[in-house]
Amino acid sequence: MIIARSPLRITLGGGGTDLASYYRDHEGFLIAAAIDKYVYVTLMRPFTEGIYLKYSALEHVEKVNEVKHPIIREALHLQNLKTPQIEITTLADIPSGTGLGSSGSFTTALLKGLYAHRRKLILPQELAELACHIEIDRLGEPIGKQDQYIAAYGGITCFTFHKDNRVTAEPLKISMDVMFDLEDNLLLFFTGFSRSAGGILKDQHIRLQKNDENMVQNLDYVKELGYRSKAALEAGNCQQLGEIMDEHWQHKKRRSGGMSNVKIDEWYNLAMNNGAVGGKLVGAGGGGFLMFYANDRNKLRHTMAHAGLEEVRFRFDFEGSKVVLS
Repeated sequence: MIIARSPLRITLGGGGTDLASYYRDHEGFLIAAAIDKYVYVTLMRPFTEGIYLKYSALEHVEKVNEVKHPIIREALHLQNLKTPQIEITTLADIPSGTGLGSSGSFTTALLKGLYAHRRKLILPQELAELACHIEIDRLGEPIGKQDQYIAAYGGITCFTFHKDNRVTAEPLKISMDVMFDLEDNLLLFFTGFSRSAGGILKDQHIRLQKNDENMVQNLDYVKELGYRSKAALEAGNCQQLGEIMDEHWQHKKRRSGGMSNVKIDEWYNLAMNNGAVGGKLVGAGGGGFLMFYANDRNKLRHTMAHAGLEEVRFRFDFEGSKVVLS
């Protein structure tokens, strides 16, 4: 049996500029951080021929073309298995549709496990590129690249998305004190709303393809906020990061009518009046997790718990996609 895992992620600045319809003309930049919440994929060779899949549904088919799960089907196609005889099971610490990049984490964990299953090495850059190829090129999902890249690399990482489709990664240069400050004072609260990122991102993608001036200017501004977040953190100013997060959220809401709703706005305002410096919805928007930087984390925790929101505590992950058992 092989068990592979990939971390989920939060975004600390510049989110949204990893869409190809933006970075191919303007270049994208963001800071993403892997957290110690994971998607797991187990692979084993059963005694009988066929493909056995266990995720939110069960599948037992004889040929790769018959697989219903699109990511698994495309990943198996790339393996060129002559006589499929494999069992794949997936588990996750946090459900999909919550804004933490679960799809990219799943794809990288699956590929990492498949390569280990065939005794082949795959490095982070190649792993991220292959995961993006499956989700964006083969399946046509209107999504960005940050989820696949941060899952593959791990850490707190700055990504530049170049006009020629190259992606470069470098660690955010922060002290241990800043890292501990972020782990202590960045708080995640589940809104109870789950959604697919595809719908919200598709609207942005179409508007960018049409060179919608408002959308381009919005993402230009968000990219600049990403650079400001980098400068603030590398200077050790976490309080400023919180302020930038609030500025980011106000701009993010202008991208799409489905970005927020009355209840999310109510919770956000409640947090801002009870210990939060700034925050935002993590991911494409519309639901998932609210993330805040707090200057009074105990007050914020108690307030949000009283409002019925569950907190998910986390630490950063610095290993990225890895095989944990083989």
